[in-house]
Amino acid sequence: MIELTINNIKVKAEQGMTILDAAKSVGIHIPTLCHMKDLFPTGACRICVCEVEGMRGLTPSCAYPVMPGMKVDTNSARVRVARKTIIELLIENHPQDCLVCVRNKNCELQDLSEKYSIREHRYVGEKKDHAIDISSASMERDPAKCILCGRCVRACHEVQKIGAIDFTNRGFHSTVTTPFNKGLNVSDCILCGQCILVCPTAALREKSNSKDVMNAINKKKFTIAQIAPAVRATFGEEYNLPLGSNVTGQLVTGLRRLGFKKVFDTNFAADLTILEEATELINRVTNNKTLPMFTSCCPGWVKYIEQNRPQLLDHVSTCKSPHEMEGAILKTYYAKKMGIDPKDIFVVSIMPCTVKKFESSRPELTEEHQADVDAVLTTRELVRMFHVAGIDFNDLPEEEFDNPLGESTGAAAIFGTSGGVMEAALRTAYAKLAGKELENLDLQDVRGNDGVKSASIPINGTTINVAVVNGIGNVKPILDEIERGESKYHFIEVMACPSGCINGGGQPIHSKPEKLRKRVQALYDIDLKMKNRRSHENESLKKLYKEFLGEPNGHKAHELLHTTYIDRKKLLLGK
Repeated sequence: MIELTINNIKVKAEQGMTILDAAKSVGIHIPTLCHMKDLFPTGACRICVCEVEGMRGLTPSCAYPVMPGMKVDTNSARVRVARKTIIELLIENHPQDCLVCVRNKNCELQDLSEKYSIREHRYVGEKKDHAIDISSASMERDPAKCILCGRCVRACHEVQKIGAIDFTNRGFHSTVTTPFNKGLNVSDCILCGQCILVCPTAALREKSNSKDVMNAINKKKFTIAQIAPAVRATFGEEYNLPLGSNVTGQLVTGLRRLGFKKVFDTNFAADLTILEEATELINRVTNNKTLPMFTSCCPGWVKYIEQNRPQLLDHVSTCKSPHEMEGAILKTYYAKKMGIDPKDIFVVSIMPCTVKKFESSRPELTEEHQADVDAVLTTRELVRMFHVAGIDFNDLPEEEFDNPLGESTGAAAIFGTSGGVMEAALRTAYAKLAGKELENLDLQDVRGNDGVKSASIPINGTTINVAVVNGIGNVKPILDEIERGESKYHFIEVMACPSGCINGGGQPIHSKPEKLRKRVQALYDIDLKMKNRRSHENESLKKLYKEFLGEPNGHKAHELLHTTYIDRKKLLLGK
């Protein structure tokens, strides 16, 4: 251990710790804009500077290691002046539109301005005049609001390992952009939105579908909302409820008050997905078809393999993602049952994800020229819509989902976390292959935050090897193994966002790892409390197959619930 002094407090720190981490260990907060936990420090923003005795200049605390006997002052007059000056310079080059900004009151630059009592403009900055990139169906990029902290670049390169954005030019002309400044839609971007979660301002944000949704409600369309599993465990954060609060009932009530005629649970379709996906896996295993099989629930992952490894698309399950399956059933089975013209139904998915917006616009996900899902709202968008509508979420009573498409099992609830899809699928696949239920439903080997998790499940003398890829940045070695013919796996789950949908690009902005842990635990708690914890135990699902679909992977099911993929590599290369 190393002993040093920070603000006259004796501190014991581990070898290799930075001043920033050592200060944090004793409750001393040092502000920063560029720092990202667990990534190599850059010291780019200089907000975290401090004074170290014996050194002439100010030292970036995020990038400087502690030393024995070091004396540090993180709040001297010189430090405060330096920080305030840096913030003032950033503000002068930043658009002055805070009141209409989607990150108003949740902007780190705004927070620092408030903390350092910046109330006037001392400098005249060079105003940026960059066009907003609205080329993609999911996200918008506003270079004028970029403060060049580099967090988005690092998230894209070092965490997700995509590299769709980077710095270009130098000095005052530096900017963050896509290759050749062509727009996100023609870059390698998979629209996961992880860059949005780390952006301290609103230089990156989701493309809003709020206006389309309200227009549909106002035009008296038969509007239907469906809620993803991960949303119910995070929505309460925006209303200062305890982390991990399950607010399902209030969400249902709020959506009805917003004007939706019906509110269904996407968890129903998660159970449906499991029956289709587990059956597909069994068919591949027993009939020696293409293995390993990848899950297809995450549209960011699907877009990634279409763009980077289209030669491996045969390995991807043909199942649509749950909310797309729900949309397809709503516009066929439900429409017929209720006597409603499918053209009058407007399906809105409340999702933790930005790339779901892109997914819903795919022509492959339509029936008779009608999209399965008409619009996607992120968790953040719905919060803003509730505010506009004057809905006081904290005072809402709890209501139940509409039926018959509102019933679900515990297996569906865990879809929102890394390893959840795999665990849910194995519960059903085991029952179908072994002819008996899996005794221990809590498959710990596929849980947690490791980059790649694996397990081997013995079933009737056959060992099924599975893997879970947690974050798209960890998928390349798995794909390389398959291409070399060395993969031992039968089934692989991939989620583009680290920790899964619970940390999707459309979720509430956060900076604390403990938030993710509590979000994840909330979903596992829902699973544990459910009467039925296996997808094949869903009674409404059994009725759907009996009345309409026939059997899993049957002709009707394939027609409505399965899809095809395209070689986007050729599209990007213009071939």
